[in-house]
Order: sequence, then C-alpha cells, then structure tokens
Amino acid sequence: MTTIELGPIAVMPEGVGMRIDVGDDRIAVFRLGDELHAIGDRCSHAEASLSEGEVVGNEVECPRHGALFDITTGAALSLPATKPVPTHRVEIREGMAFLTVGEESHV
Repeated sequence: MTTIELGPIAVMPEGVGMRIDVGDDRIAVFRLGDELHAIGDRCSHAEASLSEGEVVGNEVECPRHGALFDITTGAALSLPATKPVPTHRVEIREGMAFLTVGEESHV
C-alpha cells in the first residue's frame, strides 16, 4: 500500500479529471465540490483514459465509446461497459489531499 500527497485541494480543478501514475497504476482523480474521488483511469470496456472524459455531476463519460461511470463508486452505468473500475481512497487532511494505492475496492 502506497500513500502519496496530491497537494492542496484548493488548487485542484473542479469537474475535471487528473491522471495520476503510481508505479504501474493509472488513476483518475476528480474533485466534486469539497470532495476528491479516485477511480481506475482505464475504462473497463476499451481501456481509454477516464481522466480525459467529460464530467457531468458525479459521472464521467469514457472518451472512446461513451460508457458512463460513477466517479464515487466506480460502477459502470451504461453500455458498452459492464464492469466497474477500481476505486482508491483519497483523504483530505488540513486542506491537503492524499491518495492511497494498493487498497482498491470494486463495487
């Protein structure tokens, strides 16, 4: 398990994905209001980068084939994706964001 500091949440853009590489893991981090969420960056259908997708509410659209994923749970919400993407823990301490990798979960 690895925890890395992402920086102050105040400077992170809202509603836009940020790709974070930690070793072999590609992770998409999204700021939704005062919360950060981290999911696997590879679409479970065609491995496109979800951090490059359009964010609407708490959903991100895969830029390749349009599958929707719930940013908060990793759940696949529409075809062609049928499998969730992993989620990763993000904590905010005193305004700083920390991402933990290696403790992933699936919906």
